[in-house]
Amino acid sequence: MSQRKAVALISGGLDSLLAARVMLEQGIHVEGINFFTGFCVEGHTHAIRKKDKDKPKRNNALWSAEQLGIKLHIIDIVEEYKDVLLNPKHGYGANMNPCLDCKIFMVNKARQWAEENGFDFIITGEVVGQRPMSQRKDTMPVVSRESGADDRLLRPLCAKNLPETLPEKAGWVDRDRLYDFSGRNRKPQMALAAQFGFEDYAKPAGGCCFLTDENYSAKLVDLWDARGNREYEMDDIMLLKVGRHIRPAPHFKLIIGREDGENKFLQGYRNNYISFKTLSHPGPLTLLDGVASDEDLQLAAQITARFSQGKNADTVTIEARRTNGETVTLEVKPMSPGSIQPEWYV
Repeated sequence: MSQRKAVALISGGLDSLLAARVMLEQGIHVEGINFFTGFCVEGHTHAIRKKDKDKPKRNNALWSAEQLGIKLHIIDIVEEYKDVLLNPKHGYGANMNPCLDCKIFMVNKARQWAEENGFDFIITGEVVGQRPMSQRKDTMPVVSRESGADDRLLRPLCAKNLPETLPEKAGWVDRDRLYDFSGRNRKPQMALAAQFGFEDYAKPAGGCCFLTDENYSAKLVDLWDARGNREYEMDDIMLLKVGRHIRPAPHFKLIIGREDGENKFLQGYRNNYISFKTLSHPGPLTLLDGVASDEDLQLAAQITARFSQGKNADTVTIEARRTNGETVTLEVKPMSPGSIQPEWYV
């Protein structure tokens, strides 16, 4: 019998790493597939902030593929994913995470890729009971059915808790060498990782997607409310990941760098937004998203001064730069902490 081939959904987390390895142990030819939505929690965000300086600056999906010695196909689905986020058939989780629709969508994309490339089945690192929305015993069959994968979808880490799939029935894989992991306790996975010799693997808390994060989701909803529609672009996704977001008026908000790494990141967007830079004291780079009058510019400059090292000075010199390159210099009194209303923080 010719060697069977499986495509593994590789998120960069421990579970998908282990699921692929379990299949490799059974002589299956495995290749990985990673779908880029723009909302993924990855090493590039760790590279921006000083507080994350000790975290690995890497793409965990690529790192996983390297540990496994397999090919990894990274597929950009930013545009296609918009419909999943904006119109989830099964709704959202605790925040703006359409987890069940997301899993169905990705397994469906993997199924299409498998059919086009002559692969026999699909594997994921899902574990029964680990995620409250997409990894329940009652929702796992929904993923198999609505993705079109049906019994060609194998979950090696919890397969013994589920009905047999085609790879098991056909003898392509040995069910006795699969696992019965369940629940949120990750000790069995960590023990299996040690058995396989995996170290320094990603340990995400709450998933590998920014949409599961309450603060990030609030910023996304605020963006949509302010614009009056639920459209977004890649730049919007990236800017929601960095800085303080303060909305002192409905028609504009400020994105204020919290440290040098974020200031450098925001620098790349100065041609697209009105920006503010402190001249008399070290301070943040601030972007203004929206429309602003001269009075609004004055307010934005005062708020920028508040977060500079001149916050206790009588005045701070601020350079305001418009998107056409024109600049104006403002001498402002830093806004007092009590003047910044708590509800302004997004």
